[in-house]
Amino acid sequence: MSTAATPPARYDLPWKAALSHAFRRFLDFYFADLSALIDWRQRPRFRDKELARLGLGRAPDVMVADKLVEVRLRDGARRVLIHVEIQAQHDSRLARRMRDYYSRIRETYGLPVISLVLLADDHPSWRPEGFHEALHGTAMTFSFGTAKLLDCAADIDALEASDNPIAWVTHAHALTQQAHHDADELYTAKRHLTQLLFQHGWRERRIMVLFDVINWMMVLPEAYERRYLQEVIWLAKGSEMKKLFNPLEQMLINDGIKIGLEQGRKEGAVALLERQLVQRFGPLPRAVSNKLAQASLAQLEAWSDALAAAQSLKQIFN
Repeated sequence: MSTAATPPARYDLPWKAALSHAFRRFLDFYFADLSALIDWRQRPRFRDKELARLGLGRAPDVMVADKLVEVRLRDGARRVLIHVEIQAQHDSRLARRMRDYYSRIRETYGLPVISLVLLADDHPSWRPEGFHEALHGTAMTFSFGTAKLLDCAADIDALEASDNPIAWVTHAHALTQQAHHDADELYTAKRHLTQLLFQHGWRERRIMVLFDVINWMMVLPEAYERRYLQEVIWLAKGSEMKKLFNPLEQMLINDGIKIGLEQGRKEGAVALLERQLVQRFGPLPRAVSNKLAQASLAQLEAWSDALAAAQSLKQIFN
């Protein structure tokens, strides 16, 4: 086992990205009966920002991803809201929180609500399905749909053969948990999953989203991360997906900026971001260089996130 300090795994951002990219495939994989009832000819409407404004917070140590999606059912084209929560650790408050979310969403939007939870923790016996409360003759019961990631992660061959990107994300999640922060094991798993990306022949957009997923979820120590980035560039050059080389290289440099931020190396993060800005927009004005030097870690992270879609320096720094 490697003694290198491995940063903590992240599960919330990767799952949010995966569900935004492949919501139908998520339901196909974990809640197939419900997926069959939805009219997928109508594009799902994501209402996550509205969900965040409902004000139902949680403890900062709880790893969870939320999605609120409006869809139409095949039966009469009724509109319904699907609230999905990815619960990555045991939480005794989950059932009450799901009840509270249901009540607030139903009251706010006046639409039927379907509540779903993917239990993505590593406790095989923890399987909450509802909330019940009774006092002096008054009682209420609330149930929600659940799926257990561990149940679906056991058949490794099926996960690796599946063309469903959610199967790949499920595999990544399970391997991250099984590594128990061991850098050698996590590196081996991350490299293997990266090879699988190229083997599936997915379109460019999907590969790039899943690269984000794996880099957010399977965070390696600095020395291992440098080795991994070199491996990825080599794999991209040597595969049939050579057209991905340039966008991959740019994305991985951006990930290097974020890794630097997460591990507190502000100087390295500034240097990487400055290099990317120069490559995109040419020599930087003195004012921009001064902004970079004086920026906080949060500001640097926000600017690095804005870089991919920005068409000018003004779009980034404003």
